[in-house]
Amino acid sequence: MLHCASLSVGLMAVRMLVSRTRTRLVVSSTPCHLLSSQPDPPPSPTTSSSALAASDVVNDLCRVLSDFRAPHHDLDAALHPFAALLTPALAEHVLKRCSRLPGAAHRFFLWSAALPGFCHSPASHLVVIESLAAARQFPLVWSFLSELRDSGLRRSDADEIRPKAFWLLFRSYSGACLPADAVRAFKRMPDFRLQPDLEDLHQLLFSLCRNGLVEQAQSFFDQSKHQFPINQKTYSIIMGGWAAAGSSKKALDLFDEMLQRGCVVDAVAYNTLIMAFCRGGEIDEAHRRLQEMQRDHGLKPDAATYSAFIRASCEAKDVHSAMRVLDTMKRRDLSPNVFTYNAIIKLLCEEEKIVEAYELLDEMLYRGAKPDAWSYNAILAVHCKLHEVNKALRLLARMDKDSCSPDRHTYNMLLKMLIGVGRIDRAMAVWDGMEKRGFYPSASTYAVMIHGLCKKKGKVEEACQYFEVMVDEGIPPYLSTCELLRDKLLQLGLRERVGVLVEKMQRSTSCTIQELSSTMVGRKRIECDVK
Repeated sequence: MLHCASLSVGLMAVRMLVSRTRTRLVVSSTPCHLLSSQPDPPPSPTTSSSALAASDVVNDLCRVLSDFRAPHHDLDAALHPFAALLTPALAEHVLKRCSRLPGAAHRFFLWSAALPGFCHSPASHLVVIESLAAARQFPLVWSFLSELRDSGLRRSDADEIRPKAFWLLFRSYSGACLPADAVRAFKRMPDFRLQPDLEDLHQLLFSLCRNGLVEQAQSFFDQSKHQFPINQKTYSIIMGGWAAAGSSKKALDLFDEMLQRGCVVDAVAYNTLIMAFCRGGEIDEAHRRLQEMQRDHGLKPDAATYSAFIRASCEAKDVHSAMRVLDTMKRRDLSPNVFTYNAIIKLLCEEEKIVEAYELLDEMLYRGAKPDAWSYNAILAVHCKLHEVNKALRLLARMDKDSCSPDRHTYNMLLKMLIGVGRIDRAMAVWDGMEKRGFYPSASTYAVMIHGLCKKKGKVEEACQYFEVMVDEGIPPYLSTCELLRDKLLQLGLRERVGVLVEKMQRSTSCTIQELSSTMVGRKRIECDVK
């Protein structure tokens, strides 16, 4: 077993410097691109040298956190050379960039908090809490909150952190299907000098409903509605949960209760009720409620009202009805949002009506609903399915023209298709354009290239080159990638090439990559934190 504790921190710093000046198979000069696919904005001509130096410190710290991500890695020793350089602003930047490495980010937070005179910003506290909660490290979150409560943090900072921290807990517990724990967190707020208010209740109910836990949300709502000044927003949240669950009856019961309670009915409440009927396939009743909101309450339908009908049509695969509602919105000078447009584009693409999908893209731009990567990816998926190389590449160029950044899914689809049809030259050209577009590939995108090249006759050396760059960048490959490349090389009798890759992995500053080197020589996998 290889031990990271034996690494020289000085040698590691030299390697980081070398990695920033490397040019072969140019991918990135940002060591932490595996943690965040979007880079910092490029420096302006007036950017000071101190700002550039600070950026280098952030990059190097992010690389250290990536290299020493596992609990048994000696992160403190690797961080020691940066102690004199760290500021609260730099620490906040590092934590945001490394939020997908919750364990390493938390250890970095504790290490920096222990530095003499150092005090983290409120934003840094929230980043760590969100990172740990998203990783379901709930005991660490509670410990963190207890330390925060008992610390000497300024009251204004603590008051800014604590409510949002509990909202993050509600969201993460609900996402983990732990509704009882989410409710328990709400009830524990007074233990942390917080008296729950209506906004806290809304955050809890919304988190539960958004994650399909509407029955639990309804139960807690029934227990709490006499303790809080609930209003139409409270009812709309629970109604939205029942709408998503397909129960228009439960949503209607709540709507009627809201009226009996004397709450002011607004467009949001009616839109939620209409959505519930649309989701349940009761389109006629939804239209009746549309008339009712105008006639009885003087409420004017908005874009969200009609979007409910459009989405219902899309779910029913009725593209003609969806387009009719869209035309109605245009006549009323209402603009759908991006999500509604995307629902129609997706349906058009499923039916391979690509011309109409492109027309909607043009309309979105004209009406100010800027298409996102999802909009383009829906069309790109059709081009890739049909192996339409030129059309796919033209769509990528259009994304540049429309100022929409391709995402991981964009590149993975496109690269897989190009390699699959044998257009390796085009795939490499797309790869070389990633950095210019502000995208830095992670393990999944490298895997698309390496796996695809391994399947092509005579391209295993190119696969090795991408693997080497991946190792140089400190990105731990998937176990399956290591095994596939190893087996392909051995199948071709290239055992020495395997040895070269093993040596490179063993020299990596990343402890995880060092540990993965055992896979390349066929030994049993040892503890690795591959992500």
